[in-house]
Amino acid sequence: MEKREGLIIVHTGNGKGKTTASLGLGLRAWGQGFKVLILQFIKGNWKYGELKAADALGSNFVMRQMGEGFVRNSTEDSLIDHRQAAQEALQVARKEIVSEEWDMIILDEINYAIKFGVLSLESVLEVLEVKPDSLHLVLTGREVRDEIIAKADLVTEMKEIKHPYKKGIKAQRGIEF
Repeated sequence: MEKREGLIIVHTGNGKGKTTASLGLGLRAWGQGFKVLILQFIKGNWKYGELKAADALGSNFVMRQMGEGFVRNSTEDSLIDHRQAAQEALQVARKEIVSEEWDMIILDEINYAIKFGVLSLESVLEVLEVKPDSLHLVLTGREVRDEIIAKADLVTEMKEIKHPYKKGIKAQRGIEF
Protein backbone atom coordinates (compact mmCIF):
# COMPACT_ATOMS: atom_id res chain seq x y z
CA MET A 1 0.00 0.00 0.00
CA GLU A 2 1.26 3.47 -0.86
CA LYS A 3 2.31 5.83 1.92
CA ARG A 4 -0.20 8.64 2.24
CA GLU A 5 0.93 12.10 3.27
CA GLY A 6 -2.11 13.61 4.95
CA LEU A 7 -2.81 17.19 4.00
CA ILE A 8 -4.46 20.11 5.74
CA ILE A 9 -6.78 21.62 3.14
CA VAL A 10 -8.73 24.87 3.51
CA HIS A 11 -11.71 26.03 1.44
CA THR A 12 -12.47 29.67 2.20
CA GLY A 13 -13.66 32.91 0.60
CA ASN A 14 -16.87 34.87 0.18
CA GLY A 15 -18.12 32.80 -2.75
CA LYS A 16 -20.49 29.87 -2.73
CA GLY A 17 -19.06 26.38 -2.86
CA LYS A 18 -16.80 25.81 0.15
CA THR A 19 -18.86 23.01 1.65
CA THR A 20 -19.77 21.71 -1.79
CA ALA A 21 -16.09 21.48 -2.77
CA SER A 22 -15.20 19.68 0.45
CA LEU A 23 -18.05 17.20 -0.08
CA GLY A 24 -16.81 16.58 -3.62
CA LEU A 25 -13.35 15.93 -2.24
CA GLY A 26 -14.86 13.59 0.34
CA LEU A 27 -16.83 11.76 -2.34
CA ARG A 28 -13.66 11.34 -4.42
CA ALA A 29 -11.84 9.94 -1.37
CA TRP A 30 -14.77 7.62 -0.57
CA GLY A 31 -14.64 6.38 -4.16
CA GLN A 32 -11.00 5.41 -3.53
CA GLY A 33 -12.01 3.35 -0.51
CA PHE A 34 -11.28 5.99 2.12
CA LYS A 35 -13.33 6.40 5.28
CA VAL A 36 -14.66 9.97 5.42
CA LEU A 37 -16.15 11.87 8.36
CA ILE A 38 -17.79 15.28 8.05
CA LEU A 39 -18.45 17.28 11.22
CA GLN A 40 -20.60 20.35 10.64
CA PHE A 41 -19.81 23.05 13.19
CA ILE A 42 -22.60 25.50 12.35
CA LYS A 43 -25.26 23.59 10.47
CA GLY A 44 -27.84 21.81 12.56
CA ASN A 45 -31.53 21.06 12.79
CA TRP A 46 -32.09 21.46 9.06
CA LYS A 47 -32.38 18.78 6.39
CA TYR A 48 -29.70 19.45 3.81
CA GLY A 49 -29.61 17.27 0.69
CA GLU A 50 -26.10 16.12 1.46
CA LEU A 51 -27.36 14.39 4.63
CA LYS A 52 -29.53 12.05 2.56
CA ALA A 53 -26.67 11.39 0.17
CA ALA A 54 -24.27 10.62 3.03
CA ASP A 55 -26.75 8.15 4.52
CA ALA A 56 -26.97 6.36 1.17
CA LEU A 57 -23.16 6.01 0.98
CA GLY A 58 -22.99 3.92 4.13
CA SER A 59 -20.70 3.75 7.13
CA ASN A 60 -17.56 4.87 5.27
CA PHE A 61 -19.06 8.33 4.56
CA VAL A 62 -20.49 9.80 7.76
CA MET A 63 -21.88 13.30 8.25
CA ARG A 64 -22.80 14.69 11.67
CA GLN A 65 -24.56 18.00 12.22
CA MET A 66 -23.11 19.33 15.44
CA GLY A 67 -24.11 23.00 15.35
CA GLU A 68 -27.08 25.05 16.43
CA GLY A 69 -27.72 26.67 13.06
CA PHE A 70 -26.82 30.14 11.82
CA VAL A 71 -24.73 32.17 14.27
CA ARG A 72 -24.92 35.58 12.58
CA ASN A 73 -27.29 37.98 14.35
CA SER A 74 -27.53 35.69 17.39
CA THR A 75 -28.43 37.12 20.77
CA GLU A 76 -25.94 36.84 23.61
CA ASP A 77 -28.14 34.14 25.18
CA SER A 78 -28.24 32.01 22.03
CA LEU A 79 -24.48 32.44 21.60
CA ILE A 80 -24.07 30.40 24.78
CA ASP A 81 -25.78 27.46 23.05
CA HIS A 82 -23.65 27.98 19.92
CA ARG A 83 -20.46 28.03 22.01
CA GLN A 84 -21.40 24.87 23.86
CA ALA A 85 -22.26 23.04 20.62
CA ALA A 86 -19.03 24.19 18.97
CA GLN A 87 -16.93 23.13 21.97
CA GLU A 88 -18.58 19.70 21.93
CA ALA A 89 -17.99 19.42 18.17
CA LEU A 90 -14.33 20.30 18.65
CA GLN A 91 -13.99 17.64 21.36
CA VAL A 92 -15.54 15.08 18.98
CA ALA A 93 -13.21 16.27 16.21
CA ARG A 94 -10.14 15.82 18.40
CA LYS A 95 -11.26 12.33 19.47
CA GLU A 96 -11.97 11.27 15.87
CA ILE A 97 -8.74 12.79 14.54
CA VAL A 98 -6.57 10.83 16.96
CA SER A 99 -8.65 7.65 16.60
CA GLU A 100 -6.99 6.90 13.24
CA GLU A 101 -10.33 5.38 12.18
CA TRP A 102 -10.76 7.89 9.33
CA ASP A 103 -8.75 8.69 6.22
CA MET A 104 -10.32 12.14 5.75
CA ILE A 105 -12.12 14.39 8.21
CA ILE A 106 -13.92 17.53 7.05
CA LEU A 107 -14.51 20.25 9.65
CA ASP A 108 -17.28 22.13 7.88
CA GLU A 109 -17.70 25.82 8.75
CA ILE A 110 -15.05 25.66 11.48
CA ASN A 111 -13.61 28.96 10.23
CA TYR A 112 -17.03 30.57 10.82
CA ALA A 113 -17.00 29.19 14.35
CA ILE A 114 -13.72 31.02 14.94
CA LYS A 115 -14.91 34.19 13.18
CA PHE A 116 -18.05 34.43 15.33
CA GLY A 117 -16.17 33.66 18.54
CA VAL A 118 -17.82 30.35 19.36
CA LEU A 119 -14.40 28.65 19.14
CA SER A 120 -11.01 30.12 19.91
CA LEU A 121 -8.32 30.12 17.26
CA GLU A 122 -5.95 28.55 19.79
CA SER A 123 -8.24 25.58 20.44
CA VAL A 124 -8.50 24.85 16.71
CA LEU A 125 -4.73 25.16 16.23
CA GLU A 126 -4.24 22.67 19.08
CA VAL A 127 -6.47 20.17 17.26
CA LEU A 128 -4.47 20.62 14.06
CA GLU A 129 -1.32 19.69 16.02
CA VAL A 130 -2.64 16.22 16.90
CA LYS A 131 -3.42 15.25 13.29
CA PRO A 132 -1.81 11.94 12.36
CA ASP A 133 0.56 12.10 9.38
CA SER A 134 -1.71 10.04 7.12
CA LEU A 135 -4.98 11.90 7.80
CA HIS A 136 -6.38 14.41 5.30
CA LEU A 137 -8.04 17.23 7.26
CA VAL A 138 -10.29 19.74 5.48
CA LEU A 139 -11.46 23.03 7.04
CA THR A 140 -14.15 25.19 5.47
CA GLY A 141 -15.63 28.62 6.11
CA ARG A 142 -15.11 32.26 5.32
CA GLU A 143 -12.39 34.48 6.70
CA VAL A 144 -9.84 31.82 7.55
CA ARG A 145 -7.20 33.12 9.94
CA ASP A 146 -3.61 33.55 8.81
CA GLU A 147 -2.42 31.12 11.47
CA ILE A 148 -4.51 28.34 9.92
CA ILE A 149 -3.32 29.25 6.41
CA ALA A 150 0.26 28.89 7.69
CA LYS A 151 -0.49 25.32 8.87
CA ALA A 152 -2.33 24.35 5.66
CA ASP A 153 -0.86 22.53 2.69
CA LEU A 154 -3.57 23.66 0.26
CA VAL A 155 -5.78 26.75 0.49
CA THR A 156 -8.46 27.55 -2.07
CA GLU A 157 -10.44 30.78 -1.99
CA MET A 158 -13.92 30.85 -3.54
CA LYS A 159 -14.61 34.34 -4.83
CA GLU A 160 -18.13 35.55 -5.49
CA ILE A 161 -18.51 37.06 -8.93
CA LYS A 162 -22.27 36.88 -9.22
CA HIS A 163 -24.99 35.37 -7.02
CA PRO A 164 -28.73 34.87 -7.74
CA TYR A 165 -29.64 36.15 -4.25
CA LYS A 166 -28.71 39.65 -5.44
CA LYS A 167 -31.46 39.36 -8.07
CA GLY A 168 -33.97 38.33 -5.40
CA ILE A 169 -33.78 34.60 -6.08
CA LYS A 170 -34.07 32.74 -2.80
CA ALA A 171 -32.05 29.68 -1.76
CA GLN A 172 -33.18 26.64 -3.71
CA ARG A 173 -33.36 22.94 -2.88
CA GLY A 174 -30.55 21.06 -4.59
CA ILE A 175 -28.40 24.19 -4.97
CA GLU A 176 -28.03 25.75 -1.52
CA PHE A 177 -29.43 22.91 0.59
